[in-house]
Amino acid sequence: MTTEAVASVLHHEVVARAGTAPQKLMLVLHGIYGSGRNWRSVAQRLTAERPDWGVALVDMRCHGRSSGFSPPHSVESCAGDVLDLEERLGLRADAVLGHSYGGKVALLRARMGRVGPRQLWLVDASPGARRPGGTAWRMLDVLRRTGPFSSRRDARAAVEAEDFRPAVAAWMALNATPDGAERWTWRLDPSEMEALLRDYFRTDAWNVVENPPAGTEVHIVVATRSSVFDAEATARLQRAAAAGRVRFHKVAGGHWLNADNPQAVSELLAGKLP
Repeated sequence: MTTEAVASVLHHEVVARAGTAPQKLMLVLHGIYGSGRNWRSVAQRLTAERPDWGVALVDMRCHGRSSGFSPPHSVESCAGDVLDLEERLGLRADAVLGHSYGGKVALLRARMGRVGPRQLWLVDASPGARRPGGTAWRMLDVLRRTGPFSSRRDARAAVEAEDFRPAVAAWMALNATPDGAERWTWRLDPSEMEALLRDYFRTDAWNVVENPPAGTEVHIVVATRSSVFDAEATARLQRAAAAGRVRFHKVAGGHWLNADNPQAVSELLAGKLP
């Protein structure tokens, strides 16, 4: 069963097994250009297997239904939004999962919060800083140059024409929305996305991985067909795992594990959540 929570600072949706009142809650933070619903399939599978858990699918600032946020648009601001959501709604996050951009938000949320979550899950999310680049950075140009469209299908075709994989184009096209004038436009503001990405690339959160808050268990999930972690980052993760600070998991699939292999992700979570 899926139920929508009362509107607050960030839009979110709580997924729970029908007829249950779960006592533990996991917050899920999506990647750049995404929304909470990207992880609904994983949440439904997980709560079916573990009815003692509920999952809150959060739309981070400037994404999905969480609009109207004031600058600065940064990883730290996103983490503050999450903490504010928990406080205002009286939620206690027993676990926080962050995918890609959301992983770094989850790390800063753990560092900023008075009490860390019992578990912190980073799904194909590198903690380190680096130069701007990659497909997410390239997508900014697509946002600026394309649209409006006559349909969501046209938005998908426009992204594919920029040499993105069909699956990525279909996912990105979910951000095309009707504007009431028989046109479809991007609901994402390129300037806001650029600000978020620039801060993401310059933010380093390795200290949270290598020295997590007391009582917080860190789980790193690496997609086997992803290039997010270079050799240096992989070695650093392995050293942290050897020191007992993190647990390291490999899951078959590409960067978008929630779409590539939702069953494996949900099974991993179901087996490792307390």
